[in-house]
Amino acid sequence: MRRTAFCLLWAAAFIGAIYAQEAPPADQETAGQQAKPPQMDHSQMKGMDHSSMQGMNMAGDPGTLLMDQASGTSMNPKSWPMPMRMMNLGSWRTMWMASAFIVDTQQSGARGHDKFYSPNWFMEAAEHSVGKGSFLFQLMLSLDPAMITGRSFPELFQTGETAFGKPLVDAQHPHNFIMSMGLNYARPITENTIVQFYFAPVGDPALGPVAFPHRASAAELPQAPLGHHWQDSTHIADEVVTMGITHRKVRLEASGFYGTEPGENRWIIQTGPIDSWSTRLSVFPSKNWMTQVSVGRLARPERQSPGDVVRSTASLHYTRPLPGGSWSSSLIWGRNHDTLTQRNLNSYLAESELPIGRRNFLTGRAEFVDKDELFSDRPDLEERLNRTVGSTFRIGAYTAGYTRDVELSRYWETGVGANFTVYSLPLAIRPYYGDHPFGVSVYLRVRLRAGR
Repeated sequence: MRRTAFCLLWAAAFIGAIYAQEAPPADQETAGQQAKPPQMDHSQMKGMDHSSMQGMNMAGDPGTLLMDQASGTSMNPKSWPMPMRMMNLGSWRTMWMASAFIVDTQQSGARGHDKFYSPNWFMEAAEHSVGKGSFLFQLMLSLDPAMITGRSFPELFQTGETAFGKPLVDAQHPHNFIMSMGLNYARPITENTIVQFYFAPVGDPALGPVAFPHRASAAELPQAPLGHHWQDSTHIADEVVTMGITHRKVRLEASGFYGTEPGENRWIIQTGPIDSWSTRLSVFPSKNWMTQVSVGRLARPERQSPGDVVRSTASLHYTRPLPGGSWSSSLIWGRNHDTLTQRNLNSYLAESELPIGRRNFLTGRAEFVDKDELFSDRPDLEERLNRTVGSTFRIGAYTAGYTRDVELSRYWETGVGANFTVYSLPLAIRPYYGDHPFGVSVYLRVRLRAGR
C-alpha cells in the first residue's frame, strides 16, 4: 500500500505542476475565457459516439480520448455508443455505467453443475481539464463476491485461478469488489499527437483486447469466454503503470504491473511488485473498425503454477450502429507460452451481437481453446491421462443466444434472454464429460440506459 500511496501522490504532484505551469494568472483568466476553444458538452450526446465529431483522427480532444476508454486504456471502435449516462457537475464531466445479469445455468454430464447467480459491475468516471490536458479518475465496483456464492459459478471447460485453495475447473471465478481504480492524464503535444499516463492500484494494463465485460460484441453474454486467461484476464491487475502515445489513428502503449492474478479474498486491494510488462499497438482505420496486437510477460500469473507466461494477442473489432443498437463483432487470438514447460497454448474466438429492430438481440460466440488444466482438480487422473493421451486438449464451444428488451424504466434497459452452448472435445476425455456436453443459461439483464 505504501507503493500505491506514493504513486498516487506522485501523479497528483505531476498534474498539479502542469496546471500551475499552464494556468493563466488570475487577472488574465477572465479575459482569456472568450479566446479559449469551447469544451465539448458530452452530456448532449446519446451514449458516447464521438465519431461524427472526431472523424477518423484519434488525436483530438484529450478529454474525449479518456472518456472513450472501456477497460483501463483499452477501447472499442469509436462508433460504438457506450450505454452510459452523462452528467456535468460544475466543470467536471462525469460518466456512469452499470450492468447486471441474474442467471440460472443448467449443464449436462457428470462434471456439469446448476446454479443461480448474478455477475454485475458499476462504473463511474470523472474528467476535468487541466491546462492543455485532461485527467480522468475511474472507479469500477462489483458485488460478485456477495452475489456469487461458493467463489465460482459453473462453466464447462473453464479453467483459471482457485477457490478454497484448489484449482477452479469447469467453473468461472467472480470479479473483485474493486474491479478498477485508476487515474489517467492526457495532453496534446502537437495538433495530431497526444501523450497519456495511467496509474491504477487495480486496473488493466496494455495487454489484449477490451475485457469481455466491457466489449461491445459481448454485451449480451453473461459467460466469460473459455479463452479468458489467454486473452484479457489481466483486466483486474494490481499496481498498473502505463504510458502511451496516440498519433492520428495509431496508438502505442507500454505497461508495467504485478503479474500474479488476484487471490481468493475478493473484497480487498492486493499489492505486489511491478514484475511484469506488456506493450500494445492499436490502429483505428475508421470509426467502425479497430485492431490491436500486444505482447507481455506475466510473472507467475497462476498462484498454483510456478512458471511465467509470455502472452501474445491480436484482435479485430467492428461496430456498425443500427436502429435499436449496434452490430458489433470481434475476432480474437491469444497464446500463452509457459516458460517452465515451454508449452504453447492457443485460443481463437469469434463473437457477434446483432440487434433486430429495437428490442431484439441475437448473439453468438464460437471458440477453440487448448486446455491443459481440465483435470488439475484430480491429480491422480491428470497424471494417468498425461501418460496415456497427453496433457493438452482442444476444446470447441459454440454459443447462440437471444435477448428481448422489456420496457420497465426510462433509466434502465431491461432484457430477458437465454443462450445455449454445445461443445466439441477429444474422444479421450468423453468418458468424463459425455459425448455431447451442453449448457443452458436463462437470464435477466439490467443495464443503465444511455442519456443525461
